[in-house]
Amino acid sequence: MRRAAFAIAAGAMAVSLAACGSAAESGDKKSDSGDSAAKGDNIKVGLLLPENQTARYEKLDKPLIEKKVKELTNNKGEVVYANAKQDASLQNQQVDTMVTNKVDVLIVDAVDSKAIAGSVKKAKDAGIPVVAYDRLAEGPIDAYTSFDNVTVGKTQGEALLQALGDKAKSGQIVMMNGSSTDPNAAMFKEGAHSVLDGKVKIGREYDTKEWKPENANANMEGAISALGKDKIVGVYSANDGMAGGIITALKAAGLKNIPVTGQDAELAGVQRIVTGEQYMSVYKPYPQEANVAAEMAVALAQGKSLDSLAKDKVDSPTTKGIPSVIVPVVSLTKDNINDTVIKDGIYTVQEICTGKYKAACDAIGLK
Repeated sequence: MRRAAFAIAAGAMAVSLAACGSAAESGDKKSDSGDSAAKGDNIKVGLLLPENQTARYEKLDKPLIEKKVKELTNNKGEVVYANAKQDASLQNQQVDTMVTNKVDVLIVDAVDSKAIAGSVKKAKDAGIPVVAYDRLAEGPIDAYTSFDNVTVGKTQGEALLQALGDKAKSGQIVMMNGSSTDPNAAMFKEGAHSVLDGKVKIGREYDTKEWKPENANANMEGAISALGKDKIVGVYSANDGMAGGIITALKAAGLKNIPVTGQDAELAGVQRIVTGEQYMSVYKPYPQEANVAAEMAVALAQGKSLDSLAKDKVDSPTTKGIPSVIVPVVSLTKDNINDTVIKDGIYTVQEICTGKYKAACDAIGLK
């Protein structure tokens, strides 16, 4: 599984890196959004992230994008930040505020990809280009960067089958998908089903409202009650936050050694992987995604072309041919923590291997 995941990542990385020329190399042509004159380094970038329950947004995405914008603008560019706290209406208000305050470009990670469409149009009508970040928002989007979301689901499904081995034929799994309002969740689900269907029986499947761990916990309790404790052999969890709620429910029911998947390589998720409570997570190289988003935003704000930066195109339900950069992913297990989140500077060994995790870290050579 590890070799397969890295093979996928390596192939995708070659494509992705080819697409990642700097904004400075993009030339001086106007972007397709093209309503405003070319600007210099004194630009204002609006950054709207969807929620603060998932640790990555505040710890990683926000500071990484801020750092890259400063780097690309000789420390003159400003990032104006807002977090929607999983409230689509609040996020629409935040877009309106940024339009009123005349930011030069928006980076938007949508709470609800459909609900944001009207606000994206308002920005476009005001001459403000919009970069869809991590989730493909609807409306007249100018650029998009994310991970290969179908591959995320495939990677999770393959890891779960690897962990189950022969048990895949003797029991049932529970599928805990993400929120139905998140287009990425549908792609994760698609990828997972493409691997799991026909290989293992899916006893219960849920779309988890707002990705909340407490909702995943309640769903898991319902699945245990409905299926019986002796019938569940594994759990597909679409992300680490939900995996935490799922594992709490499994523990409360006295269930042990049930492989659980995840995504985002959250610190708590990595620590659970170290102890064996969680089998894997999907590590998504956030620095690369954040850097691409910042490069796209700065180029668009400065009226430059994205031709040398975004080699791919994607279609949303409302917009065709959106310039895009798709970043590869890696299956994270206890075998490659050193080669991924530690090597990339996401966490230090000291952050992972705090008191109660130290013995488990020592056991897997994480020092």
